[in-house]
Amino acid sequence: MTKCKFLGIALTASLLAACTADPADGGSAGGREHDAVIGKLIHTSNNADEGKLLLYVNDDAVEAFEAAVETGETTRSGLSDVDEVLYNIGATSVERLFVVDKRHEANLRAEGMHRWYVVRFDEEQDLDQAAVSFAALADIDRVEFCQKVKKCDWSEPRVVDLDDIADMTRAVEYQFNDPSLPLQWHYINTGDPQISRRAVAGADINVAPAWKLETGSRDVVVAVVDEAVDYTHEDLAANMWINEAEKNGEKGKDDDDNGYKDDIYGYNFHTPGPLTWNRPNDSGHGTHVAGTVAAVNNNALGVSGVAGGSGNNDGVRIMSCQIFSNNTGAGVDASARAIQYAANNGACILQCSWGTDAMTPGLASDSDFERNVAAEHQALVYFAKYAKSCPALDGGLIVFAAGNDTKPQAGYPAAYNNLIAVTAYSPDGLPAWYTNYGPGCNIAAPGGDAYEDRSTGRCSILSTLPNGRYGYMDGTSMACPHVSGIAALGLSYALKLGKTFTVDEYKALLLTSVNDINARLVGTRESKITQNLADYKGKMGTGTIDTFQVLMNVRGTRCIPVKVGGEESINIQNYLGSGELGMKMTAVEMAASDMAALGISDKPVVFGNNIVLKCTKPGAAIIKVNLIAGGTAAGGGATMGGMLITKEFAIIARPAFANNGGWL
Repeated sequence: MTKCKFLGIALTASLLAACTADPADGGSAGGREHDAVIGKLIHTSNNADEGKLLLYVNDDAVEAFEAAVETGETTRSGLSDVDEVLYNIGATSVERLFVVDKRHEANLRAEGMHRWYVVRFDEEQDLDQAAVSFAALADIDRVEFCQKVKKCDWSEPRVVDLDDIADMTRAVEYQFNDPSLPLQWHYINTGDPQISRRAVAGADINVAPAWKLETGSRDVVVAVVDEAVDYTHEDLAANMWINEAEKNGEKGKDDDDNGYKDDIYGYNFHTPGPLTWNRPNDSGHGTHVAGTVAAVNNNALGVSGVAGGSGNNDGVRIMSCQIFSNNTGAGVDASARAIQYAANNGACILQCSWGTDAMTPGLASDSDFERNVAAEHQALVYFAKYAKSCPALDGGLIVFAAGNDTKPQAGYPAAYNNLIAVTAYSPDGLPAWYTNYGPGCNIAAPGGDAYEDRSTGRCSILSTLPNGRYGYMDGTSMACPHVSGIAALGLSYALKLGKTFTVDEYKALLLTSVNDINARLVGTRESKITQNLADYKGKMGTGTIDTFQVLMNVRGTRCIPVKVGGEESINIQNYLGSGELGMKMTAVEMAASDMAALGISDKPVVFGNNIVLKCTKPGAAIIKVNLIAGGTAAGGGATMGGMLITKEFAIIARPAFANNGGWL
């Protein structure tokens, strides 16, 4: 260790001693100095990157920092007091946290994000002492320890041979020819015992009827902030976002002036540089997540994606923003940069299957998150505000996994109020054993549970894995991309219909397009642990997300829930205006294909102002009702009377609903 480093430690030790002497004397100069310095520190050195700190420079000092960086100086700031600390700790680099993207620099400065800098130094230096040294300087407003992030999965991928389905009897006809779609119970759950003896028909995202209306749009880009996505995978390549300027530009040059060189499919923020695909140790987490969002549909290969298109080059696109390398997570500097990159380069949905433990000290509230993960928080706010690439949405939508700690609250960032946090359920439609639940959790989606039925091994989520492979994984990490994919599909449909939403409107639409989960949360469930299901009641979010309902709500069509198995009498007046309108129902129409989808053998009939029908299978369909508006007879010609109108509704058939009918 050099003499200057010894000097840095000595100076810092003196400051620490001065700050901590006589702590009871809060009114003394030393006590006030201590409070001022410690008050600048963000989070702690626990779980933080060694040899790295994030500095938030004040307005008076930022000009000097910028001038030093622009002249090519990589280890100094141009300010004598700051430079002394940099020299003492053996700084190896000083750079802006958020890179200069000339196209969007005004937005970054408007949010004050240009004031963040990353300082790197010898990892042997004491991180706490270095942080206090910076915090003692008038030119530095805040010092943030660079916390590491972790993936939200609990299991290693189980690679499968796609011949695994050879012995399966297909219970239904599938819209797409992807051979492993019958194994994706999370899309279409028929209650097939070949998946699980405990599988429940309808415990899925109800995507089959939605695919008849929309399969995905190239104008919707989902940023997968995760491990790298295998952009060479034959079931993903056609749906990868491509930076054409870099693909067709000069290697080693920032051809589009976005601050990054050779970012063709996205960028590697974990080990800064272009994405590459030669990763023998990659766990497959990012590739698996990406496949759920947008594996290419109807290409006679592998699996299907929620918004993977119809096989006609029309699926949503995946942008890969790498912040993990196998099981090694980068710090929040990498995640913050990845989020800024996604916002600036065309993503409108941020898919994040990562976070912190639900009980991480210092992260017990939104205020804690805003303060203690300040740089990342600012990046998330930036994405929500400025990710405006999709004409159907006025900003960016952010989706996080709630976490796999089996804790009664979501982990952060997922728990943050402005983000969507996703819990996980299994083929039996019940909470997966590992899922977090409770405060901070917003909505449930399939996450799989390998322990539900070990006899089949098919209870997990099937998706793409690196190097042309496929396999199963479990976790809220796997539930999260279902919601991201459904959100992307809904925006694709909005584009088709010419509909537009604010981010808040669209979040509300997603979180109310759900089926009930609470009615079945009684007794216990045996998995890796014994679950008391009552503990989860009202805590899995608003319900289980329903793709068809999302599209219907985008379209403006009212959804009517019905139970499977018994005869239902639907009072249509309850779904019209105040419920007491002067309308008479004269007829109901339903296509034969929709009747078959719901297992309706006898045509729905009108009885008074009620529709009477019996669904024997879970699913969804459109029903059209003819009404006379004003009076009891239709007018026209020589007859004076009411206007004959037609109103459409969506029937959502599911096994069970709560007392409120399942509609929130």
